[in-house]
Amino acid sequence: MDIVVGGRRKAKRAYGFDEVALVPGPLVIDARDVDISWMLGGRKFDIPIIAAALDGAVNPALAVTMSELGGLAVLNLDGIQARYEDAEAVLQKIADAPSEGIIHYIQDLYAAAPVQPELIKRRIRQIKDAGGVAAVSAAPHTAQKAAEAAVEAGVDLFFVQSTVGTVRFESSTISQFPVADFCKNAPVPVIVGNTVGYQATYELMEAGAAGILVGVGPGHICTSRKVLGIGVPQISATADCAAARDDFFEKNGKYIPIITDGGIRNGGDISKAIAAGADAVMLGSTIAAAAEAPAPGYSWGMATSSADLPRGTRIKVGVSGSLKDILLGPAHKDDGTMNLVGALRLAMGSLGAHNLREMQTVEMIIAPAIASEGKSLQRAQGVG
Repeated sequence: MDIVVGGRRKAKRAYGFDEVALVPGPLVIDARDVDISWMLGGRKFDIPIIAAALDGAVNPALAVTMSELGGLAVLNLDGIQARYEDAEAVLQKIADAPSEGIIHYIQDLYAAAPVQPELIKRRIRQIKDAGGVAAVSAAPHTAQKAAEAAVEAGVDLFFVQSTVGTVRFESSTISQFPVADFCKNAPVPVIVGNTVGYQATYELMEAGAAGILVGVGPGHICTSRKVLGIGVPQISATADCAAARDDFFEKNGKYIPIITDGGIRNGGDISKAIAAGADAVMLGSTIAAAAEAPAPGYSWGMATSSADLPRGTRIKVGVSGSLKDILLGPAHKDDGTMNLVGALRLAMGSLGAHNLREMQTVEMIIAPAIASEGKSLQRAQGVG
């Protein structure tokens, strides 16, 4: 429903994770019996969690571990791994650098070394040789060249990510990225993002995208919403994009999964994202807090290194535990940031959802007080 904000200006009400809650029904299922698997590009994954293509979160070793645990990790082909031979040493320098001047320091490191096709091939082969699923990401303006090296190395999935992803683009100075041609000609599934609305999502599906990333600016390390003033809260964005997916499936018989990317802090947010319509979620800073992450305890955005208008920053995420503990438990913290899969399973069981498609249909209510109701002592004592 539109709300008049003044004069003739109207605005649509949108909802984020903290404003909704999920309602249990008459059926409870044993958490061990729910099915949380999903499909992307014809490939089945045991858990609906993807590690985001952040330099502080994913390197080849973590990508392999993520695959072993049933998930997927995406390697950034515009980042440090594709620019420096000894990427881990450079990542450690970023983690160790003082906060003052950190953006300029990151910009200089990225500008000092160009992306090397041979390093792209080497990183992908490291993942493949160790038995992992090789998924990579590049921005539209670098995707064509990066894809050549990636495909030669045997990449499995290719992500094309920008702040706002669309089929239609106008410019008087640069050429349009040919989304439809890229998807059609790529020998591997292409996942495109990021979107927040029905029309853009539907058009990207028509162009041949094998998956859609949903979210503009909600990530812990992203500053797009502050710098640009754009974005939609993730519950509403996910629901709008899910409607496009369902309409596309009804018309064309092809199911294109959507992935809620950014803003997820705990197991409850994952459950809400899927209830809003997501088929999977993408996590960045949560993965960067794993002991196996390449930049110990720190994370920064893909747009942080932008030479003209950075839309990300470096944050300290600390080290929560092993990647296995974060995803599968056991949990050593009481804030919902560990054993994310266990939390999703228990939520689905409590809501009577046998699988993710049923989870997308559970009852949702608007409940902005849900997180704080009766929790004054927890807040006062800094627990929970």
